[in-house]
Amino acid sequence: MTLIRTHTCGELNRDNTGETAILNGWVDTRRDLGGVIFIDLRDRYGKTQVVFSPQDDKQAHQLADQLRSEYVIGVEGKVKERDPENVNPNMSTGQIELRVTSLQIYSKADTPPFEIVDDVKTNEDLRLKHRYLDLRRPVMQRNMLLRSAIYRQTRDYFHKHDFAEVETPFLMRSTPEGARDYLVPSRVNPGKFYALPQSPQTYKQILMVSGMDRYFQIVKCFRDEDLRADRQPEFTQIDVEMSFVDEEGIYSMGEGLMQSILSGVMGADVEAPFPRMTYEEAMKTYGTDKPDTRFDMKFVDFSEIVRFSEFRVFSKTVAEGGAVIGFVVPGKGDLGRGVLDRLTKRTRDEIGAGGLIYIKNNEEEVYSSVSKFVSDEMTADMVSHSGADKGDLILILAGPTKTVYKQLGDLRLMIAEEYDMIDTSRYRLLWVTDFPLLEYDEEDGRYYAMHHPFTSPHQDDMDKLESDPSKVRARAYDLVMNGSEIGGGSIRIHNSEVQSRMFKALGIGPEEAQQKFGFLLDAFRYGAPPHGGIALGLDRVAMLLAGAKSLREVIAFPKNQRAVSLMDNCPDVVDEGQLEELHIRLAPGTGDR
Repeated sequence: MTLIRTHTCGELNRDNTGETAILNGWVDTRRDLGGVIFIDLRDRYGKTQVVFSPQDDKQAHQLADQLRSEYVIGVEGKVKERDPENVNPNMSTGQIELRVTSLQIYSKADTPPFEIVDDVKTNEDLRLKHRYLDLRRPVMQRNMLLRSAIYRQTRDYFHKHDFAEVETPFLMRSTPEGARDYLVPSRVNPGKFYALPQSPQTYKQILMVSGMDRYFQIVKCFRDEDLRADRQPEFTQIDVEMSFVDEEGIYSMGEGLMQSILSGVMGADVEAPFPRMTYEEAMKTYGTDKPDTRFDMKFVDFSEIVRFSEFRVFSKTVAEGGAVIGFVVPGKGDLGRGVLDRLTKRTRDEIGAGGLIYIKNNEEEVYSSVSKFVSDEMTADMVSHSGADKGDLILILAGPTKTVYKQLGDLRLMIAEEYDMIDTSRYRLLWVTDFPLLEYDEEDGRYYAMHHPFTSPHQDDMDKLESDPSKVRARAYDLVMNGSEIGGGSIRIHNSEVQSRMFKALGIGPEEAQQKFGFLLDAFRYGAPPHGGIALGLDRVAMLLAGAKSLREVIAFPKNQRAVSLMDNCPDVVDEGQLEELHIRLAPGTGDR
């Protein structure tokens, strides 16, 4: 029989002394001290020490001799205050213990393949194979509860602001101009396929045409991409769309949401409005469109100072249209030659830079690693231009402009992590705005939408859409937190003429546009409001708030980096009968176990 619990394992305290209580849970640890058995009983709420003594109940004590790690049990007993010297300050229930008078063993357990502890030292694949055990670890349960709290805060916030929660289909048309789709064959329509949505983009725009005005959804999305720590084949978005809105309305609503999540989930207050930075400014200041602003080290452009340097690495780079860029590392001018040599090697091996140049601005001297080729006067000008104080170090890279900014951005993060310059207790959010509308693919010889084909061009750049497409700014924006992009969106095109011009710039003719997007274009013919939206990555927000290193730590049943679920061996082959029903024949050599 199941003992129906009166309390959870994280609930009892000194105020319950003398009461009879029933607890259920898993055996966490077992200690046998002179005939008295001590068990830490664990559930998702915490742990409670339960004690089996023959003086309390001989039968329960005898049965307790069977107990081992991860047995599932129920206990009934009296709450007793611990002696002061036995109080455990590391447990919320550490002031009491439960003296057991009745024990039920619900199920026994084999020895787990790894310890159920927070700092478990085991291979991640083993943890994923036994995910049901991994999820018992307190840190994983905290992550799942944190994620649940984000869901609750999100829904409460949008319902309070009069948003309608609308579900959109998981079986939709294949969407071009993006990542690879996951395709689903249709049995009743032979030779035709659904696609799992990369996002509900077209559906949420149609909802605006439908007059829903304000929509949100916490929705699964799917992209068949190569995986990494912060990417999964299926992921969760907080999807938002609004009518009769401009960028300011989106910013205000997004800021309110993040304030609600951070306050309600983490107890952290952040000020709004969040800072804003154009895409160009972000790239030239931090070398990335998702800058981490919890530390400084902004870029300094030395190109004009070194344009006519006798040092060919400098002068040749600038003459060929490249850049000489650097940043100041505060207080690190005393780093030794060996440390800087190792840093130079890491810069070359991990970042791909041709070489690292440095200037040490110390009290006794100003030393440059290229002093043989660069005059003392030019070095002094570079130090002055950088704003470096005495005792600071200046790190410099030279190369093609786009490349060198990215490499320096990677170096900036490497230095900040190496020397513990990042204040992990803070949440720094900002908007990155004015992205390029289009990006040119040299291999394909055509432009692609940097976001999607329905992103509105900046009004001031409309005249460049045909003459100079690469210079057109988009009414697009990303929300960045602590150096990670957590959301992105745009004001959409709602004018048919502008949409046609956009398709033309993308090399999509009228027939192709109608074939691919006809249902949306047809909807626009019947009166489309100005509208815009944003999608936030719920998994990534949860990862950042949990302080986790991987999305897999905040998703209950994730895939590994080969897009495989090791626990249930998914994906797997299917039998020939299923394939025949779907009118599918596998290529020779595929589908083997």
